[in-house]
Amino acid sequence: MPSFKIDTSTAIVFVAVEPKHKVINKETGEIALDRETKAKMMTVGLTVADEGEANLYTVSIPETGVPEGLALGLPVKVVGLKARDWENTFNGEKRFGIAFRAVALVAPSSKG
Repeated sequence: MPSFKIDTSTAIVFVAVEPKHKVINKETGEIALDRETKAKMMTVGLTVADEGEANLYTVSIPETGVPEGLALGLPVKVVGLKARDWENTFNGEKRFGIAFRAVALVAPSSKG
């Protein structure tokens, strides 16, 4: 399925929901792995504000791309943000949406 790049170069992005592991099986607690690197996947809620509009996105990111110390309200830069649509059937009900994924988040340096 094709994915589309999202340009956040003019946006203000900050952490709205702290990172947590992306669980793909609630019964077993299995954590999603990046298909290429096998790194554990994380999800983080980001508020992206641009052109007078702000939206909350849940973004999947490899654990290796999530800096330590991310806290609510912290501004971040998003590296390699992409979106793709998805569709599946669960218990006979068709579901669909848009999945967001990034390569990494970059937090502002604590050095002046």
